[in-house]
Amino acid sequence: MEYGPDHAELYDLVFRSRGKDFEAEAAQLARLIRSRFPAAKSLLDVACGTGAHLETFVKLFDHAEGLELSSGMRAVAKDRLPAVDVHPGDMRDFDLGRTFDAVTSMGNAVGELDSVEELRAAVGRMAAHLVPGGVLVVEPWYFPDNFLDGHVGGHMLVEEGRVISRMTHSTRHGSKSRLEVRFRVAEASGFREFSEVLFSSLFTHEEYASALEDAGCTAEFVPGFQLADGRPNSPGLFVGVRK
Repeated sequence: MEYGPDHAELYDLVFRSRGKDFEAEAAQLARLIRSRFPAAKSLLDVACGTGAHLETFVKLFDHAEGLELSSGMRAVAKDRLPAVDVHPGDMRDFDLGRTFDAVTSMGNAVGELDSVEELRAAVGRMAAHLVPGGVLVVEPWYFPDNFLDGHVGGHMLVEEGRVISRMTHSTRHGSKSRLEVRFRVAEASGFREFSEVLFSSLFTHEEYASALEDAGCTAEFVPGFQLADGRPNSPGLFVGVRK
């Protein structure tokens, strides 16, 4: 998805204020990867967003790179990590011309794919960038049986000189979810408001596992992956090892 510059600017700030700990998540993911491949030294973060995980990955691996489709998100990541390669690219067809010991795709990014065929293409490209024995970690969007139709959410962040409110409304449309996000920001210059709508595919557990297996990886689901602060990473993680 092409996030607008306003959303990209506020993304990290809002999620951190809601309790998300990007550094702890990245450290836990590194441990998960090395539990399958102890010698892992290189990592590619696909759909790396603002680089919030990548910022820690570059400290935990000898070499780390990112890939991001959204120019707004990529601009934030490159500003944060000027010495790190953050490639423009689409997970469905990217080719960086090298392999890595690990590939991650977090933040439900694969849910934004439009079909099972696109999911299989993306997982195939990620697996193709792994060395034999390399580890692929994919965070799925919700499954058809655990998506909450009609769910509403809200959060307000108050800091010196600025108040940010974020409201969400989720509905189910067949095999997809529709998530509308509305922001309102009050600051010294006045009010600004913007909204974005995200359609995500409700792929089944079996469709994720099949995509991994057909890409030449094992397929393991780790439910309720526990982060360092005790919050579960819902609905879990798919972990594959390239055969």
